[in-house]
Amino acid sequence: MRSIWQTGIAAAAVALQLLSAMPAAASVKGYRQANEHAILTELAGLLAIPNVASDRENIRRNADALVAMMEKRGLKPRLLESSDAKAPPVVYGEWRVAGAKRTIVLYAHYDGQPTDASQWTGSHPWKPVLRDKPLYAGGTVIPMPQPGEKIDPESRLYARSASDDKAGVMAILAAIDALKAEGRAPAANIKIVFEGEEEAGSPHLADILGRHKALLKSDGWVIFDGPAHQSGRVQVVFGARGIIGADITVYGANRPLHSGHYGNWAPNPAMELSRLLASMKDETGRVLIKGFYDDVEPLGEAERRAIAEAPQVDRELQAALGFGQPEGGGQSLLALISQPSLNIDGSKSAEVGGKARNIIPTTATATLDMRLVRGNDYRRQFDKLVAHVRAQGFYVTDREPTAEERARYPRVAQVALRDGYNAERADMDDPFARAVTDAVRHAGIGPIVNLPSMGGSLPLYVIRNTFDVPSIMVGIANHDNNQHAEDENLRLQNLWDGIEAAAGIMTMTF
Repeated sequence: MRSIWQTGIAAAAVALQLLSAMPAAASVKGYRQANEHAILTELAGLLAIPNVASDRENIRRNADALVAMMEKRGLKPRLLESSDAKAPPVVYGEWRVAGAKRTIVLYAHYDGQPTDASQWTGSHPWKPVLRDKPLYAGGTVIPMPQPGEKIDPESRLYARSASDDKAGVMAILAAIDALKAEGRAPAANIKIVFEGEEEAGSPHLADILGRHKALLKSDGWVIFDGPAHQSGRVQVVFGARGIIGADITVYGANRPLHSGHYGNWAPNPAMELSRLLASMKDETGRVLIKGFYDDVEPLGEAERRAIAEAPQVDRELQAALGFGQPEGGGQSLLALISQPSLNIDGSKSAEVGGKARNIIPTTATATLDMRLVRGNDYRRQFDKLVAHVRAQGFYVTDREPTAEERARYPRVAQVALRDGYNAERADMDDPFARAVTDAVRHAGIGPIVNLPSMGGSLPLYVIRNTFDVPSIMVGIANHDNNQHAEDENLRLQNLWDGIEAAAGIMTMTF
């Protein structure tokens, strides 16, 4: 007869055998379901730290918090600094696997867009709250669930960077927890990069990557950023548009003037700027800047097929967003995000509404963003913008004009480049890209969407230029997350799906 001890050893061996045979997706889902409260609490604590890249003190608090979170997980964290001491650091960690022949870099960013707390509805950008459903559906604040209480996966966490992109940070770290708790190792060495100024245009990323090129060597990057598809499916995206940020300032008199005494005589820069901006696009939204589309590299057969096979949601989106007619001359949203674009982020001259005064302002400024696709060069595209402004009769300068210049020229505009980088797109048939797609597809989170590029911008070009390896994006946040705006939020089921997707990628073979 076997002893109780022998029986116990045999049972443990069988359990270990069953665990190793269990699909990773099932064990990760089980871990996540058992630890949702801890995951939500840790994410809420990270969201409570203000994270605008220019806020040096708080961005360092974020970096320190991430170091502590990674140390707890045994990821050997360190800060990768730029040559510019004022730049936010990259927070780096790693999970090396004995005998692994491949290496994956997992990327997310911990900084967020600037925001005006007064514009948020019943909450504060850095005081996370949970709502039972989205605000537009009448969602109300509910208490954070206590251990043992059921968490509704449809509830929404409201805070700056809840979706963009501390959700990506948390998905990666929680996936590591799940694998370690089950005694599983990744199939490849894992390197983790959390950037601290993506929302500021990643001006120091090339410097940091170049300074640590040997440390960050890999077979490919997976970027956990961006939304899921509007159909609700997690999407795997093979490229991102580049971006240019530019400010245009138009000048009038050297002091504000009474609109009654000087109206119809003194030039109004707000009116001049309005006419200038209107000259840049036609009524269908097509950009009229000369040569704007000339450099575009056409999509290949695989990319065109992916767009055709993706769920078409334009009508539903238009109804949900409440506008009467889209731009684009009848083209679909997915077709249009494969083209370069021009957008007015905002404009300002003097005050409006109750603060308005009857004056002719001295200046008017607009901030533009121009999205780029493969083939566009951001400096060349910026030069086309400058040439267009000049063609409208403006004397153009890249600095504050002198008094002599303002007096000499009938129309004066300062056009300043804020930041920029080019677009990047990986080959959809690349073995690494196919492996990421398969890993997400088999992560147990339902059907996915593959797209050649997303509409937003990420510094994939910087990664390609430094390492010459593919970078593939996995978009997990709910598409209606209000990223970059007030009332940013994260649907919790999207976070749960992201954790399972991240674990699937870590255990993929390629």
